[in-house]
Formats: sequence, structure tokens, C-alpha cells
Amino acid sequence: MKKLVLAGAFGALILPMMTLAAAAGPIEKACNRSDRSAANRGVCACIQQVADMTLKGGDQRKAAKLMNDPDRAHDVWISKREADDAFWERYKAFGQTAEAYCGG
Repeated sequence: MKKLVLAGAFGALILPMMTLAAAAGPIEKACNRSDRSAANRGVCACIQQVADMTLKGGDQRKAAKLMNDPDRAHDVWISKREADDAFWERYKAFGQTAEAYCGG
């Protein structure tokens, strides 16, 4: 009986963590993979929360690709395409909000 109770308690502790890890969004995943010294699980989760509030799914995926690829970010920034300009404005707003909200 003790083993069953311990197994249940262990499962109750581990299952939410596994669910949270599986629910990580594209920004959080990219942040956690980055080599930036300020990137940690708490900051990355906070940045994802801001992304959820400010960016749609497609923008989140695009932003995640830019986070660790400065060349791609530069290409979008200098692009003459209206869609890239509009995305860049949303991306900048997201970055400013994340910095203010997450302290990063």
C-alpha cells in the first residue's frame, strides 16, 4: 500500500512538469536552446507568455527562428517586403514588452 501511495504522489509531482514541458511554445523552446547567459527556464517561460499575448502562432514560429539566427533576423529587418515590415514591427513590440515584463 505504501508503494502505491508513493507512486501516486510521485506521479502527481512529475506529471504536471511533463505537461508543462510538452506545452512549451516555439519561443520558449528557442530561448531554452540559446546560448545566452540570461536564458533560463523561468525567463524563457516568461518570454513565451509575452509571445502568447502579443504574437500569433505563425509569428511565434518565425520569431523563434530569428532568435538564434542573426543573419536571418537581419534579412527580415532589411527586407523591402510589406509582410516582413509588418512582422518586424510586431516582433519589435514583442521584444520591448518581453523586456519590460520579464526583466530580460
